[in-house]
Amino acid sequence: MDMPSEEFRRAAHQAVDWMADYLAAPGRYPVLPTMEPGDLVARLPRAAPSAGEPIDEILADFERQIVPALTHWNHPRFFAYFSVSASGPGVLAEMLAAALNVNGMLWKSCPAATELEQTVLAWLLDALQLPEKWFGIIYDTASISTLHGIAAARERADPDARRRGGDGSLTLYTSCHAHSSVEKAAITLGLGQENVRLIEADEAFRMRTGALEESIRRDLAAGKKPFCVVATVGTTSTTSIDPVPDIAALARKYGLWLHVDAAYGGPAAIVPELRPLFNGIEQADSLVLNPHKWLFTPIDLSVFYTAHPEILRRAFSLVPEYLKTNEDSRAVNYMDYGVQLGRRFRALKLWFVLRYFGRDRLAEMIRTQVGWAQQLAALIEQHPDFEVSAPHPFSLVCFRHKAGDQKNRRLLEAVNASGRAFLSHTVLQGNVVLRLAIGNIHTTWDDVRGTWEFIEGLC
Repeated sequence: MDMPSEEFRRAAHQAVDWMADYLAAPGRYPVLPTMEPGDLVARLPRAAPSAGEPIDEILADFERQIVPALTHWNHPRFFAYFSVSASGPGVLAEMLAAALNVNGMLWKSCPAATELEQTVLAWLLDALQLPEKWFGIIYDTASISTLHGIAAARERADPDARRRGGDGSLTLYTSCHAHSSVEKAAITLGLGQENVRLIEADEAFRMRTGALEESIRRDLAAGKKPFCVVATVGTTSTTSIDPVPDIAALARKYGLWLHVDAAYGGPAAIVPELRPLFNGIEQADSLVLNPHKWLFTPIDLSVFYTAHPEILRRAFSLVPEYLKTNEDSRAVNYMDYGVQLGRRFRALKLWFVLRYFGRDRLAEMIRTQVGWAQQLAALIEQHPDFEVSAPHPFSLVCFRHKAGDQKNRRLLEAVNASGRAFLSHTVLQGNVVLRLAIGNIHTTWDDVRGTWEFIEGLC
Protein backbone atom coordinates (compact mmCIF):
# COMPACT_ATOMS: atom_id res chain seq x y z
CA MET A 1 0.00 0.00 0.00
CA ASP A 2 1.35 3.42 -1.00
CA MET A 3 1.59 6.49 1.21
CA PRO A 4 -1.95 7.66 2.09
CA SER A 5 -3.03 10.62 0.01
CA GLU A 6 -3.44 12.99 2.95
CA GLU A 7 0.02 12.11 4.27
CA PHE A 8 1.43 12.64 0.78
CA ARG A 9 -0.35 15.98 0.48
CA ARG A 10 1.03 17.21 3.81
CA ALA A 11 4.58 16.02 3.08
CA ALA A 12 4.44 17.40 -0.46
CA HIS A 13 3.43 20.83 0.82
CA GLN A 14 6.30 20.66 3.28
CA ALA A 15 8.72 19.70 0.49
CA VAL A 16 7.43 22.42 -1.83
CA ASP A 17 7.78 25.01 0.93
CA TRP A 18 11.38 23.91 1.39
CA MET A 19 12.02 24.08 -2.38
CA ALA A 20 10.48 27.53 -2.65
CA ASP A 21 12.65 28.83 0.19
CA TYR A 22 15.71 27.19 -1.34
CA LEU A 23 15.15 28.61 -4.83
CA ALA A 24 14.44 32.05 -3.35
CA ALA A 25 17.87 32.25 -1.73
CA PRO A 26 20.28 29.44 -2.68
CA GLY A 27 23.16 31.85 -2.04
CA ARG A 28 22.78 31.46 1.72
CA TYR A 29 24.61 28.14 1.50
CA PRO A 30 28.32 27.71 0.83
CA VAL A 31 28.75 26.69 -2.80
CA LEU A 32 30.98 23.75 -1.89
CA PRO A 33 30.57 21.59 1.24
CA THR A 34 33.29 21.35 3.84
CA MET A 35 33.87 17.61 4.00
CA GLU A 36 36.20 14.79 3.04
CA PRO A 37 35.39 11.78 0.83
CA GLY A 38 33.48 9.21 2.85
CA ASP A 39 32.14 11.65 5.47
CA LEU A 40 28.50 11.24 4.47
CA VAL A 41 28.83 7.47 4.07
CA ALA A 42 30.16 7.28 7.62
CA ARG A 43 27.18 9.23 8.96
CA LEU A 44 24.51 7.14 7.23
CA PRO A 45 23.30 3.69 8.32
CA ARG A 46 25.05 0.72 6.76
CA ALA A 47 21.77 -0.94 5.74
CA ALA A 48 18.26 0.11 4.83
CA PRO A 49 15.73 -0.01 7.69
CA SER A 50 13.79 -3.24 8.09
CA ALA A 51 10.67 -1.28 9.03
CA GLY A 52 9.44 1.87 7.37
CA GLU A 53 10.23 5.25 8.88
CA PRO A 54 8.03 8.35 9.19
CA ILE A 55 8.28 10.76 6.28
CA ASP A 56 8.93 13.61 8.73
CA GLU A 57 12.14 11.89 9.85
CA ILE A 58 13.21 11.29 6.27
CA LEU A 59 12.65 14.95 5.34
CA ALA A 60 14.50 16.04 8.49
CA ASP A 61 17.46 13.83 7.59
CA PHE A 62 17.43 15.25 4.07
CA GLU A 63 17.98 18.72 5.52
CA ARG A 64 20.30 17.58 8.29
CA GLN A 65 22.48 15.07 6.39
CA ILE A 66 22.12 15.58 2.64
CA VAL A 67 21.96 19.35 2.21
CA PRO A 68 25.25 20.03 4.06
CA ALA A 69 26.98 17.58 1.69
CA LEU A 70 25.70 19.23 -1.49
CA THR A 71 27.61 21.20 -4.07
CA HIS A 72 24.98 23.80 -4.85
CA TRP A 73 24.69 24.04 -8.62
CA ASN A 74 21.78 26.44 -8.16
CA HIS A 75 24.03 28.84 -6.21
CA PRO A 76 24.39 32.27 -7.89
CA ARG A 77 28.19 32.03 -7.52
CA PHE A 78 28.55 28.60 -9.02
CA PHE A 79 30.91 29.55 -11.84
CA ALA A 80 32.64 26.20 -12.41
CA TYR A 81 32.35 23.91 -15.44
CA PHE A 82 29.22 25.16 -17.24
CA SER A 83 26.70 26.34 -14.71
CA VAL A 84 23.35 24.59 -14.81
CA SER A 85 20.34 25.88 -12.92
CA ALA A 86 16.79 24.74 -12.40
CA SER A 87 14.17 27.43 -12.90
CA GLY A 88 10.86 27.36 -11.05
CA PRO A 89 8.71 26.26 -14.00
CA GLY A 90 11.18 23.51 -14.84
CA VAL A 91 11.09 22.22 -11.26
CA LEU A 92 7.29 22.17 -11.30
CA ALA A 93 7.30 20.16 -14.53
CA GLU A 94 9.84 17.72 -13.09
CA MET A 95 7.53 17.15 -10.14
CA LEU A 96 4.57 16.47 -12.43
CA ALA A 97 6.63 14.14 -14.62
CA ALA A 98 7.63 12.15 -11.54
CA ALA A 99 4.02 11.88 -10.43
CA LEU A 100 2.85 10.75 -13.88
CA ASN A 101 5.77 8.30 -14.20
CA VAL A 102 5.12 7.61 -17.89
CA ASN A 103 7.48 5.79 -20.23
CA GLY A 104 7.64 7.29 -23.72
CA MET A 105 9.36 4.39 -25.45
CA LEU A 106 6.53 3.96 -27.99
CA TRP A 107 3.89 6.37 -29.24
CA LYS A 108 1.31 3.97 -27.81
CA SER A 109 3.02 3.79 -24.41
CA CYS A 110 2.37 7.53 -23.96
CA PRO A 111 1.12 9.61 -26.91
CA ALA A 112 1.41 12.86 -24.90
CA ALA A 113 5.10 12.30 -24.18
CA THR A 114 5.91 11.59 -27.83
CA GLU A 115 3.84 14.36 -29.38
CA LEU A 116 4.86 17.01 -26.85
CA GLU A 117 8.50 16.13 -27.58
CA GLN A 118 7.86 16.56 -31.30
CA THR A 119 6.15 19.88 -30.69
CA VAL A 120 8.60 21.44 -28.27
CA LEU A 121 11.61 20.43 -30.39
CA ALA A 122 9.95 22.03 -33.42
CA TRP A 123 9.52 25.22 -31.35
CA LEU A 124 13.19 25.14 -30.45
CA LEU A 125 14.25 24.57 -34.07
CA ASP A 126 12.28 27.65 -35.05
CA ALA A 127 13.84 29.73 -32.27
CA LEU A 128 17.33 28.62 -33.33
CA GLN A 129 16.60 29.38 -37.01
CA LEU A 130 17.45 25.84 -38.08
CA PRO A 131 15.93 23.77 -40.90
CA GLU A 132 12.30 22.93 -40.24
CA LYS A 133 12.75 19.43 -41.67
CA TRP A 134 15.26 18.34 -39.00
CA PHE A 135 14.25 15.48 -36.73
CA GLY A 136 14.66 16.02 -33.01
CA ILE A 137 14.90 13.70 -30.03
CA ILE A 138 15.68 14.26 -26.36
CA TYR A 139 18.45 12.27 -24.69
CA ASP A 140 19.85 12.78 -21.21
CA THR A 141 23.25 14.39 -21.79
CA ALA A 142 25.40 15.70 -24.63
CA SER A 143 27.74 12.73 -24.27
CA ILE A 144 24.87 10.44 -25.27
CA SER A 145 23.73 12.80 -28.02
CA THR A 146 27.23 12.85 -29.52
CA LEU A 147 27.40 9.06 -29.25
CA HIS A 148 24.23 8.81 -31.33
CA GLY A 149 25.53 11.29 -33.90
CA ILE A 150 28.72 9.29 -34.39
CA ALA A 151 26.75 6.02 -34.48
CA ALA A 152 24.58 7.43 -37.27
CA ALA A 153 27.72 8.52 -39.11
CA ARG A 154 29.09 4.99 -38.83
CA GLU A 155 25.81 3.55 -40.09
CA ARG A 156 26.04 5.69 -43.21
CA ALA A 157 29.70 4.89 -43.84
CA ASP A 158 29.65 1.20 -42.92
CA PRO A 159 26.08 -0.20 -42.74
CA ASP A 160 27.32 -3.72 -42.08
CA ALA A 161 29.10 -2.64 -38.88
CA ARG A 162 25.82 -3.01 -37.00
CA ARG A 163 25.89 -6.76 -37.72
CA ARG A 164 29.55 -7.69 -37.77
CA GLY A 165 31.11 -4.91 -35.68
CA GLY A 166 33.76 -2.48 -36.81
CA ASP A 167 36.67 -3.46 -39.01
CA GLY A 168 39.09 -0.79 -37.77
CA SER A 169 39.11 1.23 -40.98
CA LEU A 170 36.95 4.20 -39.96
CA THR A 171 38.60 7.41 -38.78
CA LEU A 172 36.99 10.22 -36.79
CA TYR A 173 38.15 13.85 -36.62
CA THR A 174 37.71 16.53 -33.99
CA SER A 175 39.57 19.40 -32.39
CA CYS A 176 42.16 18.86 -29.69
CA HIS A 177 39.87 21.12 -27.61
CA ALA A 178 36.74 19.02 -28.23
CA HIS A 179 34.89 17.45 -25.34
CA SER A 180 36.12 14.06 -24.12
CA SER A 181 32.73 12.59 -25.03
CA VAL A 182 33.88 12.35 -28.66
CA GLU A 183 36.66 9.94 -27.74
CA LYS A 184 34.39 8.12 -25.30
CA ALA A 185 31.89 7.60 -28.10
CA ALA A 186 34.66 6.09 -30.24
CA ILE A 187 35.56 3.76 -27.38
CA THR A 188 31.92 2.77 -26.78
CA LEU A 189 31.18 2.15 -30.46
CA GLY A 190 34.29 0.03 -30.92
CA LEU A 191 35.96 2.50 -33.26
CA GLY A 192 38.98 2.75 -30.98
CA GLN A 193 40.81 5.78 -29.64
CA GLU A 194 43.65 5.21 -32.07
CA ASN A 195 41.23 6.01 -34.89
CA VAL A 196 40.32 9.40 -33.43
CA ARG A 197 42.34 12.27 -34.88
CA LEU A 198 42.66 15.25 -32.54
CA ILE A 199 43.25 18.15 -34.92
CA GLU A 200 45.46 21.01 -33.78
CA ALA A 201 43.94 24.39 -32.99
CA ASP A 202 44.91 27.94 -33.84
CA GLU A 203 45.78 30.75 -31.45
CA ALA A 204 42.07 31.24 -30.70
CA PHE A 205 41.69 27.51 -29.89
CA ARG A 206 39.69 26.77 -33.06
CA MET A 207 40.21 23.69 -35.19
CA ARG A 208 42.65 24.35 -38.05
CA THR A 209 40.90 23.32 -41.24
CA GLY A 210 44.19 22.99 -43.08
CA ALA A 211 45.37 20.47 -40.52
CA LEU A 212 42.03 18.69 -40.76
CA GLU A 213 42.34 18.24 -44.51
CA GLU A 214 45.94 17.06 -44.21
CA SER A 215 44.89 14.44 -41.68
CA ILE A 216 42.04 13.24 -43.89
CA ARG A 217 44.39 12.92 -46.86
CA ARG A 218 46.97 10.99 -44.84
CA ASP A 219 44.34 8.53 -43.72
CA LEU A 220 43.03 8.06 -47.26
CA ALA A 221 46.56 7.40 -48.49
CA ALA A 222 47.00 4.84 -45.71
CA GLY A 223 43.86 2.97 -46.76
CA LYS A 224 41.70 4.29 -43.93
CA LYS A 225 38.11 5.46 -44.35
CA PRO A 226 37.39 8.96 -42.94
CA PHE A 227 33.73 9.02 -41.97
CA CYS A 228 32.92 11.74 -39.46
CA VAL A 229 34.10 15.12 -38.20
CA VAL A 230 32.89 16.74 -34.97
CA ALA A 231 32.99 20.55 -34.84
CA THR A 232 32.32 22.49 -31.65
CA VAL A 233 30.51 25.78 -31.14
CA GLY A 234 31.53 26.63 -27.59
CA THR A 235 34.35 24.28 -26.51
CA THR A 236 34.49 23.20 -22.89
CA SER A 237 37.81 24.78 -21.97
CA THR A 238 37.37 28.17 -23.63
CA THR A 239 34.04 28.30 -25.56
CA SER A 240 36.01 28.68 -28.78
CA ILE A 241 34.07 28.34 -32.02
CA ASP A 242 35.36 26.04 -34.72
CA PRO A 243 35.05 27.38 -38.32
CA VAL A 244 31.93 25.38 -39.09
CA PRO A 245 31.36 26.63 -42.68
CA ASP A 246 34.89 25.61 -43.70
CA ILE A 247 34.62 22.29 -41.89
CA ALA A 248 31.27 21.66 -43.56
CA ALA A 249 32.86 22.26 -46.95
CA LEU A 250 35.56 19.68 -46.20
CA ALA A 251 32.93 17.25 -44.94
CA ARG A 252 31.08 17.52 -48.25
CA LYS A 253 34.30 17.25 -50.24
CA TYR A 254 35.36 14.02 -48.57
CA GLY A 255 31.95 12.54 -47.78
CA LEU A 256 32.15 12.89 -44.01
CA TRP A 257 29.23 13.19 -41.62
CA LEU A 258 29.36 16.54 -39.79
CA HIS A 259 28.26 16.48 -36.16
CA VAL A 260 28.18 19.86 -34.37
CA ASP A 261 28.59 19.95 -30.61
CA ALA A 262 26.79 23.09 -29.44
CA ALA A 263 25.89 21.62 -26.06
CA TYR A 264 26.85 24.76 -24.17
CA GLY A 265 26.72 27.48 -26.81
CA GLY A 266 23.67 26.33 -28.76
CA PRO A 267 20.96 28.06 -26.71
CA ALA A 268 22.65 31.42 -27.40
CA ALA A 269 21.53 31.10 -31.03
CA ILE A 270 18.12 32.38 -29.93
CA VAL A 271 19.74 35.81 -29.36
CA PRO A 272 19.53 37.59 -32.75
CA GLU A 273 22.85 39.42 -32.51
CA LEU A 274 24.64 36.20 -31.46
CA ARG A 275 23.15 34.06 -34.24
CA PRO A 276 26.03 34.87 -36.68
CA LEU A 277 28.36 32.95 -34.35
CA PHE A 278 26.48 29.84 -35.43
CA ASN A 279 26.76 30.31 -39.19
CA GLY A 280 27.19 26.98 -40.89
CA ILE A 281 25.47 24.78 -38.32
CA GLU A 282 22.50 24.44 -40.68
CA GLN A 283 24.85 22.36 -42.87
CA ALA A 284 25.36 19.78 -40.12
CA ASP A 285 24.18 16.21 -40.41
CA SER A 286 23.54 16.21 -36.67
CA LEU A 287 23.73 18.67 -33.81
CA VAL A 288 23.45 18.67 -30.02
CA LEU A 289 22.53 21.44 -27.59
CA ASN A 290 21.68 21.23 -23.89
CA PRO A 291 18.74 23.22 -22.51
CA HIS A 292 19.91 22.05 -19.09
CA LYS A 293 23.05 24.12 -19.53
CA TRP A 294 21.80 27.52 -20.67
CA LEU A 295 18.04 27.41 -20.98
CA PHE A 296 17.45 27.08 -17.23
CA THR A 297 15.91 23.61 -17.52
CA PRO A 298 16.57 21.10 -14.72
CA ILE A 299 19.20 18.53 -15.56
CA ASP A 300 19.05 16.27 -17.51
CA LEU A 301 17.83 17.29 -20.96
CA SER A 302 19.96 17.18 -24.09
CA VAL A 303 18.45 17.88 -27.51
CA PHE A 304 19.73 16.05 -30.58
CA TYR A 305 18.79 17.02 -34.12
CA THR A 306 19.61 15.29 -37.37
CA ALA A 307 18.89 15.90 -41.03
CA HIS A 308 18.91 12.11 -41.57
CA PRO A 309 16.46 10.45 -39.18
CA GLU A 310 16.22 7.41 -41.43
CA ILE A 311 19.93 6.72 -40.91
CA LEU A 312 19.68 7.21 -37.15
CA ARG A 313 16.72 4.82 -37.09
CA ARG A 314 18.57 2.29 -39.19
CA ALA A 315 21.45 2.39 -36.74
CA PHE A 316 19.33 1.58 -33.69
CA SER A 317 15.92 0.14 -34.53
CA LEU A 318 15.38 -3.35 -33.14
CA VAL A 319 11.77 -4.32 -32.50
CA PRO A 320 10.98 -7.58 -30.69
CA GLU A 321 7.49 -9.02 -30.92
CA TYR A 322 6.42 -7.70 -27.53
CA LEU A 323 7.04 -4.11 -28.67
CA LYS A 324 5.28 -4.27 -32.03
CA THR A 325 2.22 -2.05 -32.49
CA ASN A 326 -0.34 -1.41 -35.21
CA GLU A 327 -0.18 2.39 -35.48
CA ASP A 328 0.11 3.98 -38.91
CA SER A 329 3.26 5.61 -40.25
CA ARG A 330 2.52 8.94 -38.55
CA ALA A 331 3.31 7.44 -35.14
CA VAL A 332 6.88 8.09 -33.97
CA ASN A 333 8.34 5.41 -31.73
CA TYR A 334 11.33 7.15 -30.16
CA MET A 335 12.79 3.83 -28.99
CA ASP A 336 13.82 3.28 -32.63
CA TYR A 337 16.17 6.27 -32.55
CA GLY A 338 18.53 5.42 -29.74
CA VAL A 339 20.10 2.96 -27.36
CA GLN A 340 17.58 3.29 -24.57
CA LEU A 341 14.12 1.80 -24.47
CA GLY A 342 12.70 3.52 -21.40
CA ARG A 343 12.31 7.28 -21.82
CA ARG A 344 11.39 9.83 -19.16
CA PHE A 345 8.91 12.62 -19.89
CA ARG A 346 11.69 15.21 -20.26
CA ALA A 347 9.83 17.27 -22.85
CA LEU A 348 7.39 18.43 -20.20
CA LYS A 349 9.96 20.57 -18.39
CA LEU A 350 11.26 22.18 -21.58
CA TRP A 351 7.66 22.96 -22.55
CA PHE A 352 7.09 24.62 -19.19
CA VAL A 353 10.29 26.66 -19.45
CA LEU A 354 9.71 27.85 -23.02
CA ARG A 355 6.11 28.80 -22.27
CA TYR A 356 6.73 30.49 -18.93
CA PHE A 357 9.67 32.67 -19.97
CA GLY A 358 9.00 33.01 -23.70
CA ARG A 359 11.68 33.34 -26.37
CA ASP A 360 12.27 37.06 -25.83
CA ARG A 361 12.89 36.79 -22.10
CA LEU A 362 15.14 33.76 -22.47
CA ALA A 363 17.13 35.62 -25.12
CA GLU A 364 17.41 38.65 -22.83
CA MET A 365 18.73 36.54 -19.94
CA ILE A 366 21.39 34.98 -22.15
CA ARG A 367 22.23 38.38 -23.67
CA THR A 368 22.68 39.86 -20.20
CA GLN A 369 24.97 37.06 -19.05
CA VAL A 370 27.13 37.38 -22.16
CA GLY A 371 27.37 41.11 -21.41
CA TRP A 372 28.51 40.43 -17.85
CA ALA A 373 31.28 38.18 -19.18
CA GLN A 374 32.51 41.01 -21.41
CA GLN A 375 32.45 43.43 -18.45
CA LEU A 376 34.36 40.94 -16.31
CA ALA A 377 36.98 40.44 -19.03
CA ALA A 378 37.45 44.21 -19.21
CA LEU A 379 38.03 44.39 -15.44
CA ILE A 380 40.58 41.59 -15.62
CA GLU A 381 42.42 43.22 -18.51
CA GLN A 382 42.72 46.44 -16.48
CA HIS A 383 44.52 44.63 -13.66
CA PRO A 384 48.32 44.71 -14.02
CA ASP A 385 48.81 41.22 -12.51
CA PHE A 386 46.14 39.33 -14.45
CA GLU A 387 45.47 38.53 -18.07
CA VAL A 388 42.56 37.15 -20.09
CA SER A 389 43.72 33.85 -21.56
CA ALA A 390 41.26 33.21 -24.39
CA PRO A 391 38.60 34.88 -26.51
CA HIS A 392 35.23 35.04 -24.74
CA PRO A 393 32.39 35.04 -27.28
CA PHE A 394 29.83 33.70 -24.82
CA SER A 395 29.63 33.85 -21.01
CA LEU A 396 32.86 32.13 -19.98
CA VAL A 397 36.03 34.06 -19.14
CA CYS A 398 39.37 32.28 -18.89
CA PHE A 399 42.03 34.25 -17.03
CA ARG A 400 45.22 33.81 -15.06
CA HIS A 401 47.56 35.55 -12.66
CA LYS A 402 50.80 36.34 -14.43
CA ALA A 403 52.86 34.92 -11.55
CA GLY A 404 52.46 31.40 -12.92
CA ASP A 405 50.80 28.04 -12.37
CA GLN A 406 51.46 27.69 -8.65
CA LYS A 407 49.91 31.06 -7.95
CA ASN A 408 46.84 30.21 -10.03
CA ARG A 409 46.37 26.85 -8.33
CA ARG A 410 46.58 28.53 -4.93
CA LEU A 411 44.01 31.13 -5.99
CA LEU A 412 41.65 28.43 -7.22
CA GLU A 413 41.97 26.48 -3.98
CA ALA A 414 41.43 29.59 -1.86
CA VAL A 415 38.32 30.70 -3.75
CA ASN A 416 36.73 27.26 -3.63
CA ALA A 417 37.65 26.63 0.00
CA SER A 418 35.98 29.90 0.99
CA GLY A 419 32.50 28.65 0.09
CA ARG A 420 31.82 32.07 -1.45
CA ALA A 421 32.23 30.96 -5.06
CA PHE A 422 33.18 27.92 -7.11
CA LEU A 423 35.52 28.14 -10.12
CA SER A 424 37.18 25.45 -12.22
CA HIS A 425 40.37 25.45 -14.27
CA THR A 426 41.88 24.26 -17.52
CA VAL A 427 45.31 24.29 -19.17
CA LEU A 428 45.88 26.49 -22.23
CA GLN A 429 49.17 26.64 -24.08
CA GLY A 430 50.83 24.92 -21.13
CA ASN A 431 49.48 27.38 -18.53
CA VAL A 432 46.97 26.78 -15.75
CA VAL A 433 44.09 29.22 -16.17
CA LEU A 434 40.96 29.86 -14.14
CA ARG A 435 37.49 29.53 -15.67
CA LEU A 436 34.57 31.66 -14.56
CA ALA A 437 31.40 30.53 -16.35
CA ILE A 438 28.25 32.63 -15.99
CA GLY A 439 24.99 30.85 -16.69
CA ASN A 440 22.97 30.48 -13.51
CA ILE A 441 19.49 31.95 -13.49
CA HIS A 442 20.08 33.31 -9.97
CA THR A 443 23.36 35.08 -10.77
CA THR A 444 23.55 38.88 -10.73
CA TRP A 445 26.25 41.29 -11.78
CA ASP A 446 27.01 41.81 -8.10
CA ASP A 447 27.83 38.09 -7.84
CA VAL A 448 30.21 38.31 -10.78
CA ARG A 449 31.88 41.52 -9.68
CA GLY A 450 31.96 40.41 -6.04
CA THR A 451 33.75 37.20 -6.97
CA TRP A 452 36.32 39.10 -9.01
CA GLU A 453 36.90 41.53 -6.15
CA PHE A 454 37.34 38.60 -3.76
CA ILE A 455 39.98 37.13 -6.11
CA GLU A 456 41.72 40.49 -6.24
CA GLY A 457 41.72 40.61 -2.45
CA LEU A 458 43.45 37.25 -2.25
CA CYS A 459 46.41 38.70 -4.11
